Amino acid sequence: MSSQEQPLHVRTARADDVDAVVATITTAFFDDPVWGPAFPDPGRRAAQAGALWRLFAASALRYPWLLVTEQVEAAAVWIPPGGTELTDEEEHGFADFLRATTDADTAAGILAILEPMEAARPQEPHFYLSLLGTHDDHRGKGLGMALLRESLTRIDALHMPAYLESSNPPANDKRYAAVGFVPTGELTMPDGHVVTTMWRPARG
Repeated sequence: MSSQEQPLHVRTARADDVDAVVATITTAFFDDPVWGPAFPDPGRRAAQAGALWRLFAASALRYPWLLVTEQVEAAAVWIPPGGTELTDEEEHGFADFLRATTDADTAAGILAILEPMEAARPQEPHFYLSLLGTHDDHRGKGLGMALLRESLTRIDALHMPAYLESSNPPANDKRYAAVGFVPTGELTMPDGHVVTTMWRPARG
């Protein structure tokens, strides 16, 4: 039986999983076409990006939708309908947080990525896939897509749609399409890179 055929155990992350979630997301996005250049100093990228992913992951714990594989080889940060990626307090201090953990130019660049993404999100209630990644040590085993499929099974049980931004269209758009996501538009990032927005209608 291959690793892709073995049963996958998916669970809701706990507070003591945050370090592992951060490590997984940091490696997964280190060379991402959007999030790699967002942290232009490779020597500081893991620490700076890790601080951002930690903020999002820790904040997402207030919902039961930070889903992980058993040993956090893969992680999916979902924001449920009516939810927000950050609390009001975190959002209020977000720009200062970015400047404190990076520098003024990097902080401005990150905001220039996140603001159009947030503005483009549909108004219709939906589950939003904020982050999905597999740790570098476990890539190639199908864990990320298996986690996504299990996530969508749970969302389908609630008869809700789902939405995401594909930051690496050449690599990922077809994978997302295979589980029911349909491209809805494109966002051009400050460096010219194009992100695909994708919607999956409610099922079940």
